[in-house]
Amino acid sequence: MQYVHHCASPLGGITLSSDGEALTGLWFDGQKHFGSTLSEEALEAHLPVFDCAERWLSDYFGGSAPSFAPPLRLSGTAFQKEVWEILTTIPYGKTVTYGDIAQLLAARRGLASFSAQAVGQAVARNPVSIIVPCHRVLGDQGRLTGYAAGTQRKLKLLQLENAEAARAYDP
Repeated sequence: MQYVHHCASPLGGITLSSDGEALTGLWFDGQKHFGSTLSEEALEAHLPVFDCAERWLSDYFGGSAPSFAPPLRLSGTAFQKEVWEILTTIPYGKTVTYGDIAQLLAARRGLASFSAQAVGQAVARNPVSIIVPCHRVLGDQGRLTGYAAGTQRKLKLLQLENAEAARAYDP
């Protein structure tokens, strides 16, 4: 069974999903790939995992790097999960490029190179925005590119974290 919960944020409404134990989704309402892991039978519910996610979001939007995370259960391909795991290692206030992640994947596989475009496609399908920090991934030369919830939200998230990329960005 899947459950959903709605909450507000300074950047708009957020929908959370859970399997009853772990967080399975976090989307800004209306974003690209919204609810990609949700079934039509998902029920509105109040669960401890949603309380934990809301505390995390409150700390985050309050300007602090949360010291905890709700339990996560991410659904995707093995490749997507590998990319999403890498995203969780990007520190608060730091950024990497799609190319950086591609280089890491190439090294893990003993390859000379790996497709940054494939990395970008996996990042775009991240079902748990913000907590799995896909907003910390930039295009080549630090360009502010693609974010399923929109590049303006991406910029605001980076500014909230006082990330160097956000300070350098001149819209």
